[in-house]
Amino acid sequence: MKHARVIFEGREQRGTVIDDVITFSSGKSAKVSEIKTWLPPFTPNKMIGLALNYADHADELGLEKPAEPVLFIKPNSSLVGHKGQVFYPDGATYMHYENELAVVIGKEGRNIKAEDAMEFVSGYTIANDVTVRDFVNNWYRPPVRAKGHDTFGPMGPYYVDASDIPDVTNLELRTYVNGELRQQGNTKDLMYSIPEIIEFVSSFMTLERNDVIWTGTPKGISHVHPGDVVRLEIDYLGVLENTIVDGRTEKVPTGGKDHETGN
Repeated sequence: MKHARVIFEGREQRGTVIDDVITFSSGKSAKVSEIKTWLPPFTPNKMIGLALNYADHADELGLEKPAEPVLFIKPNSSLVGHKGQVFYPDGATYMHYENELAVVIGKEGRNIKAEDAMEFVSGYTIANDVTVRDFVNNWYRPPVRAKGHDTFGPMGPYYVDASDIPDVTNLELRTYVNGELRQQGNTKDLMYSIPEIIEFVSSFMTLERNDVIWTGTPKGISHVHPGDVVRLEIDYLGVLENTIVDGRTEKVPTGGKDHETGN
């Protein structure tokens, strides 16, 4: 089942999506095309990102495969929904998208073994780990400034139950900028698999319900500019689309609820 969170009839509503119709918990329904404001499909507890988890992406950056998963924390204040605006910050000269499969944790666990890890996964969504490459001093330092800006965490449009994904190890990822295919990869090429990531992270950090793990991006990052429309696709998960806006001339919204709704 696909789950969504939107603004409809002036208020936040949650619903499930079948074909092109979203049915809300109130019993009302609407066509997906009628929804103007999309929120991230749920509010994460915490978001954990992986760097360099596709060999071809490490190659394009001139870096070697890390000896263990390289992690960073993506702040919730970076979140923005489908169709929301991503602000190009002052001082940036190279800002790019990163199309990523995001894994949603469904129950609490610590010291989870890889063979048991998928029991802790409740679903998946699409995430865009927007990054300013200029702000990454070197690969092993936590890239807080590079990835932590408000609006640098588009996520959605749907949260999809794990049971609806036939094979999460074989999902195609595609990224388009203004209709041009820029990035293409497949989750079969993850260097650290989802069970391995969960085992590693939970060895020192309790994973809790609604934690989200962003699993890394394949080769194909490229510079985006104000005015560009970035469209991410992952099999079974839908389409996440956002417009780049010049944060040097437009007021950047603050994080939190107002940020999510765009109000």
